[in-house]
Amino acid sequence: MNGYVLDASALLAFVYDEAGADRVQAALKIGAMASTVNWAESVSRMADRGQPVDEAVHHLRSLIQESGTIELVPFTESHAREAARLRPITRSLGLSLADRACLALGRLHRVPVLTTDRAWRSLHISVKIDVIR
Repeated sequence: MNGYVLDASALLAFVYDEAGADRVQAALKIGAMASTVNWAESVSRMADRGQPVDEAVHHLRSLIQESGTIELVPFTESHAREAARLRPITRSLGLSLADRACLALGRLHRVPVLTTDRAWRSLHISVKIDVIR
């Protein structure tokens, strides 16, 4: 697959039409992927803002369908292993499991990652990181 991996912050920027949403929309047009861990994080944050979970899932899916496609990639043992390998490299930045799941997916599939997290720019790992704002 050519395209991008989207982290939760990129998905949320798209949902709330924040700065960088256009970059996510362009990625969806060519086909994007996200870890199920990042999908859960996105829906959880939408629920934190008062949207019931099922409504948040429907809203997110509807917005994506209007713009393109996304492949939700299950968090498998190989993804877990890669995320664990990233822990020592990312510990100083305090990256969460969801962050590392996103980066692991990008590394394993050799596609760039879209995020809003500027701190990721300082990472020196074998995946291209595009900060969308």
